[in-house]
Amino acid sequence: MAEKAAYSDEGLTAEARPATKEDAGILAQLVNMAGDGLPLYLWTKMAEGGDPWKVGRQRAQREEGSFSYRNAVVLEHGKVLACLIGYPIVPSLPDPDTPAMFVPFNMLEALAAGSWYVNVMATLPEARGRGFGSRLLAMADAIAEATGCTGTSLIVSDANATARHLYESSGYREIASEPMIKEGWTGAGENWVLMVKP
Repeated sequence: MAEKAAYSDEGLTAEARPATKEDAGILAQLVNMAGDGLPLYLWTKMAEGGDPWKVGRQRAQREEGSFSYRNAVVLEHGKVLACLIGYPIVPSLPDPDTPAMFVPFNMLEALAAGSWYVNVMATLPEARGRGFGSRLLAMADAIAEATGCTGTSLIVSDANATARHLYESSGYREIASEPMIKEGWTGAGENWVLMVKP
């Protein structure tokens, strides 16, 4: 997905590289952070009494699917500190078997067809405030341009003011929102917000 590149920030150099299957554990952690616990909630249901983190790791190790190491880039300095997971949104017909929780996502993604979708962007708490988020968003722009996409897009909770500020400062604008369907998930927010950067 991306060539190796070094980034330096106040003495900390973080190298960007494509993720590998060996990154599955940290990818699962970062995906759950970005999703405010929603991924772990879903993996717990899928685990049927087993280890939900194992489900998350297995999903990260898949060769296909939106949450696959193949769609991820990581920033590391001794260890993985942050990740970006994304892919082009291909126009598709609605799937009547989609679980209710995901219908708002699918509706919003359909409005951004043709864009490169930032599915996950997350940084470990100890590495925040070093500009990694802005760098990952810049990488998303570069990937979108290189793959012929119409721009970049993402979906964020209306309760995540910090992330929304970062996205707005990077050129993203809100274009639509849909009410959340929680089904027992206790995350903050009432609406999912689609933001697009042409």
